Amino acid sequence: MQESPKDPEKVLLVDKPLHWTSFDVVKKLRYHFKLKKIGHAGTLDPLASGLLILCTGKKTKEIESYMGLEKEYTGSFVIGHTTPSYDLETTIQNPKDITHITAQNISEVAKSFLGRQLQVPPIYSAVRVEGKRAYEAARKGKEVKLNPKEIEITKFEVEAILPEVKFRIVCSKGTYIRSIARDFGEKLGTGAYLAALRRTKIGDFSVEDAKSIEELTSHENL
Repeated sequence: MQESPKDPEKVLLVDKPLHWTSFDVVKKLRYHFKLKKIGHAGTLDPLASGLLILCTGKKTKEIESYMGLEKEYTGSFVIGHTTPSYDLETTIQNPKDITHITAQNISEVAKSFLGRQLQVPPIYSAVRVEGKRAYEAARKGKEVKLNPKEIEITKFEVEAILPEVKFRIVCSKGTYIRSIARDFGEKLGTGAYLAALRRTKIGDFSVEDAKSIEELTSHENL
């Protein structure tokens, strides 16, 4: 009896496109390369682009070690409005006056996020509540209460271009940038939502070294 071919042992850096789920990427590569073992080392939301680490074959045993690495994100918040999901998945609402907000106000609020802190995850997230994903209840209009989790933010750089605030954030595993948008808006007193997000680094891995889905699937073998 002929043995089935083994999956190659690879760590892949993928530049996930906007509107793809992390599982969409896994599914695409699994099918294209006929892989049995493949997984990603940390979800990236469909409304975010950027670095996704995938492991194949025996390298899948190393996934946990990559998940714990520090992350870097760039993107933008829009202040003066909110959304139920804290990003553009849901309707923009609650307009507020922002004419009194200055670049100094924004810089001071950004500095207040540095260090260890407790963060409440977004209700539109995959966090489990009583065995179910929080987003499932949120999308049905049900009230969801999530417990805060400890995170750490080591860098928070901003460029104020009102009403859009561009940022670069370096943070620990488990940090939700959407929750930072929510909390940022609350501290300003204007509300805010996440308008754009890109993951640029995971530990020492950079999106500059990642390949697109098209580049990877233009070959027959990994």
